[in-house]
Amino acid sequence: MNFNLSGNRVNPLFSNNLPPAPHVMSSKPVNNCAMNASFFDKHRIRLIQAPMAGSQNHRLAAAVFFAGGMGSIPAAMLTAEQLQSELSAFEDAIASEKENVKATQWDEFLPVNVNFFCHTPPPVQNEREAAWRQKLAPLYLAHGIDPKSVGSGPGRAPFSEESLKLVGQFKPAVVSFHFGLPKAQWVQQIKDWGVQIWSSATTVQEAQWLEQQGVDAIIAQGLEAGGHRGMFLTEDLSTQLGSLSLLPQLVKAVSLPIIAAGGISSPAAVSAAKALGASAVQVGTAFLTSHEATTSALHRQALMSSSAQHTALTNLFSGRPARGIVNKFMRDFGPLNAQAPSFPLATAAVAPLRVAAEAKGLSDFSPLWSGQNASDCEALPAADIAHKLLQGWA
Repeated sequence: MNFNLSGNRVNPLFSNNLPPAPHVMSSKPVNNCAMNASFFDKHRIRLIQAPMAGSQNHRLAAAVFFAGGMGSIPAAMLTAEQLQSELSAFEDAIASEKENVKATQWDEFLPVNVNFFCHTPPPVQNEREAAWRQKLAPLYLAHGIDPKSVGSGPGRAPFSEESLKLVGQFKPAVVSFHFGLPKAQWVQQIKDWGVQIWSSATTVQEAQWLEQQGVDAIIAQGLEAGGHRGMFLTEDLSTQLGSLSLLPQLVKAVSLPIIAAGGISSPAAVSAAKALGASAVQVGTAFLTSHEATTSALHRQALMSSSAQHTALTNLFSGRPARGIVNKFMRDFGPLNAQAPSFPLATAAVAPLRVAAEAKGLSDFSPLWSGQNASDCEALPAADIAHKLLQGWA
């Protein structure tokens, strides 16, 4: 997949083409801002901990919840069994605090956001993957890796029938999606259960599309945000806007609550998002160095060093643009490389290099996901970080 930086939108759609859903396109959007804003007001949700696959589990989500925010559990890198285990563990953590008044205000819903990717897996790319491995062959040999031993596979799974069953079983208060939305019938089933549906938008067009499909809230993912870009109606990176530009445009363009995300790491940034019309903020990078996060020691070290001042969008680690701290692999091969296999097939090729380098104390091949502003990262309990951020909403 070639990500266009020039603005020449020859082919504006990803392979997971998302056509307008006929059951809603012929009428007005099924939601309205006042109705959906009541969810945020009723539960006093102003801070959402961003789902961060590979750097957290249910412990971080529960800590943020008990601090007055909404925690998230990322599902993209979990099997159905692992996700069930995570949801059960979160459920147990909430049950252990039944005396906590906040935990009793959610009726039958589990007070957590479960986040899923909803990409369309690409077709088999044997030749492209072989060519990419050949390009990486000198690196494999340098690290004592037999190129023939390098496996293949997606590394990340989209929302599925199994995912839907787990949503029905646990009834999380919120299900959020990255890269658009899954099948219309699955979306409708989730709505029928009374579960909130949120999804990321990186442009006005994506936000309007999501509103037409009947989502309850939109996450405005500014260009500053760490991790994967949620873009799904275009692969033109020149369309991606910073938070201060994207947020007010989405507030004007749709009649849904907007959750601001990207570059928010301080009370002042929270206040700015509120002033621009956000109903809540979503914060990820600031929680990566929390006590409850599972972020590796090497990743934490990078986040709290001057290296974090230089981030870039790269497709080397997964096949899709994602923001991380620039390391040797990104400098030498990218950060964007048209030869990398399509998302999410690129993951397998770099995985053994990451393992080998990390064993030597090096993060040369590690995806050091981070937003553009890691300057507020501190090694603190997640509750302390959440309380500090929430001061900006007061």
